[in-house]
Amino acid sequence: MPILATNYTPSFFFKNGHINTMYSSLFRRNKALAFKRQRIATPDDDFLDIDLLENGSDKIVILCHGLEGSSASKYIQATAALLAKNGYAVAAMNYRFCSGEINRQLITYHSGRTEDLHAVIQTVLPDYNAVYLVGFSLGGNLVLKYNGDGIYALDPKIKASVAVSVPVDLYGSAIQLQAVENRLYTWRFLRTLSKKMQLKHQQFPDLVPIEQLKKVKKLIDFDEYFTSALNGFKDAQDYYAKASSKPFLASISRPTLLINALDDPFLSDSCFPYQAAENNPHFSLMTPTYGGHVGFVSKGENYWSEEQILGFLEGY
Repeated sequence: MPILATNYTPSFFFKNGHINTMYSSLFRRNKALAFKRQRIATPDDDFLDIDLLENGSDKIVILCHGLEGSSASKYIQATAALLAKNGYAVAAMNYRFCSGEINRQLITYHSGRTEDLHAVIQTVLPDYNAVYLVGFSLGGNLVLKYNGDGIYALDPKIKASVAVSVPVDLYGSAIQLQAVENRLYTWRFLRTLSKKMQLKHQQFPDLVPIEQLKKVKKLIDFDEYFTSALNGFKDAQDYYAKASSKPFLASISRPTLLINALDDPFLSDSCFPYQAAENNPHFSLMTPTYGGHVGFVSKGENYWSEEQILGFLEGY
């Protein structure tokens, strides 16, 4: 499909990508949702917790959060509320070690762990006639990679997908996050990731290289010493090469929309896949001038990106 025009025109205050990025997490207020938690057993004797909004609908949206997020993330809560209001059931994923309880296995969640998304899809498929996938940031990379990498045959019930603020080129994004103006984001991520590694070390003292934690100053360091080491990659570069969704966008065969703002502080130039959108009739791209990273703040109860998600899914 062609590159789609956008109509996101925020107020002057939100034409700053950093303000648009931070505002929601700091100031947005969401009504608590009556999620019903379900625990899924994984084939490797681990577990995933998903939070469900069930309303008798025959269609369900699986929501995938970003790095160090969860079903409690404000963008997940707001999107879930809007979708439920419009007749969709919702399954909000919590990746391994993101639901408030440490997972059993050494491995962790990461940007390319599509087997866990597949497990959730397989869990909900029997109860619904239509399944939709929506991911934010890291979760968006999961959704795009799942759609295009060919590891799993897509069930006919999977109708459409939307991905928002996605580092489709993980290495490019990792370099972008090293910029001075992005230090606050890096600090926030590393603070919680480091705590998790300390707990993982207690769980697997001989297998988690906790002494490397003192070397971690950037996210690329964390991926070098921990993400790659615990998940079977040679190093950070190997992880980025194998987990990035960008190489698989040309193979996407179901209606899919990617929304990446041009002022997103997390994204390098390589994270705007114009050529893939121009050449693949199933893959659409929106690149609004403003929006920040999972921002898109707008007046009213719902943000602009959430309305775009609903509108795109309603077409399928």
